[in-house]
Amino acid sequence: MLNVPPQAFPAPGSQQRVAAGGRTKVPLKPGRSLMDWIRLTKSGKDLTGLKGRLIEVTEDELAKHNKKEDCWICIRGLVYNVTPYMEYHPGGEDELMKAAGADGTDLFDQVHRWVNYESMLKECLVGRMAFKPIAAPKDISSTLPEEKKQLNGMLSEREVLGASARDTTPSYDWFQTDDMITVVIYTKQKGMNAELVIVDCQDRRLRGEIILDDHSYLVEVDLDREVQGDFAVNIGEKVGKVEIILKKKDRIQWKVLGLPLESHNTFIRRTERGLFYRKCKLVSKTEVTHDTKLFCFMLPKSTHLQVPIGQHVYLKQIIAGTEVVKPYTPLLPFLPLDFKEPFCQDGVHIYLMIKIYSCGLFTQALDHLQIGDDISVSSPEGNFKKSQVEAVEDLFLLAAGTGFTPMVKLLNFALTKVDCLRTVKLIFFNKKEDDILWRNQLEQLALRDERFEVQFILSEPAEDWVGKRGKISSALLSECMKRSKKDSKVLICICGPTPFTEQGIQYLQDLGYSQEEMHAFTA
Repeated sequence: MLNVPPQAFPAPGSQQRVAAGGRTKVPLKPGRSLMDWIRLTKSGKDLTGLKGRLIEVTEDELAKHNKKEDCWICIRGLVYNVTPYMEYHPGGEDELMKAAGADGTDLFDQVHRWVNYESMLKECLVGRMAFKPIAAPKDISSTLPEEKKQLNGMLSEREVLGASARDTTPSYDWFQTDDMITVVIYTKQKGMNAELVIVDCQDRRLRGEIILDDHSYLVEVDLDREVQGDFAVNIGEKVGKVEIILKKKDRIQWKVLGLPLESHNTFIRRTERGLFYRKCKLVSKTEVTHDTKLFCFMLPKSTHLQVPIGQHVYLKQIIAGTEVVKPYTPLLPFLPLDFKEPFCQDGVHIYLMIKIYSCGLFTQALDHLQIGDDISVSSPEGNFKKSQVEAVEDLFLLAAGTGFTPMVKLLNFALTKVDCLRTVKLIFFNKKEDDILWRNQLEQLALRDERFEVQFILSEPAEDWVGKRGKISSALLSECMKRSKKDSKVLICICGPTPFTEQGIQYLQDLGYSQEEMHAFTA
């Protein structure tokens, strides 16, 4: 979880968090911002060198374009001339050159598959790769025609899967009454819960995704007839069965569930599945500090989605005709002080605490949204699991600025659900005193629960600041982090700007903490 690959294709000006092994953003030259890149793509200048022609590119031809002054890269079968993009890439030219003259799809997917390269690089499109035909695999159900895979709404697994695969591969069925359609997904795994089920029903298109560790199973069809906007989701936790109950608009018997879409009935790695967005409405915007606000977005009635602890979503905006995407970690609307049960959100709202940068193209556009405006919000992503903290005795949280956001749900869960927990300490780094997020709530929490302690550390404090001063360092961490007993089980979570996270991990390693004892929240 800590060895995140270096940045490859993020949007210009994006603020990324990476863990050990990552690379700090490269300072861009003046006039090389995201807005400058958008202006260049709309200037009418020939960015491909082909005067508007699209060509079919062979492997040999692609390999010839492998220099900084002549760099082509293939992503998912499309070839782009990224030469003019070199100076606008926040990861630096060297990162782009790792895929020069070659297929960069794997590198792109490992790092930031959420970046909309098609929009960012559309004026750089050279053409398609001329792939050699390959034999289709014979043992994968998704390669068979849908009519051969489906029997009365249920997959005929015997025809396409061996006995061992049949035991673990999810399947689905559907049935109906006069008033309802019920889609049943058999996950064949115990321990299902609401956070693992994502359902959207928009314009007669039903999309039900089940998260199973690092894989996901998808049911996606254009429904045969119209249904009402709201629906119910029932989850059989012990048997691993998920029911999606839709209300018919008309009391008519359906002959089929609907038209299967391309990704329907697929069980693949989550990293191979494209991000799915739905429109969410801004319902409130509250000032937290002088430059940070708490945004509340409302999910559509036709969406079932709960963001798990430590996971993030992506916001997508169209800025000057170009799609721009940024990751943010949802949190609770406040810091709960009651430790009987974890604070459960209503499943309707998503809260995001976002710092508004004076020169930030994305956050400025976000701040200009009016109440009632829509924005595209993705399904959750992330690799943090509750099991990482369930047996912990000492939990240390290292946060810088809005790197505090993943810690909120984690704090609430740890203090209410981890019985063996002895201490939780938040070490919160900021520049100035008025930058501290939710200071009063954190101090109240420390008074209410003797297990919790918060320490504020400022790098640019006023003269009358009586707390600790400085930036993250080995000496400071050694002083602030003490185990409750010699061999206590420890988890250290860290989140903040790239240099903070990278340096923090290195200091922790120098102090003898193992990778298993650390988790970096990254996007």
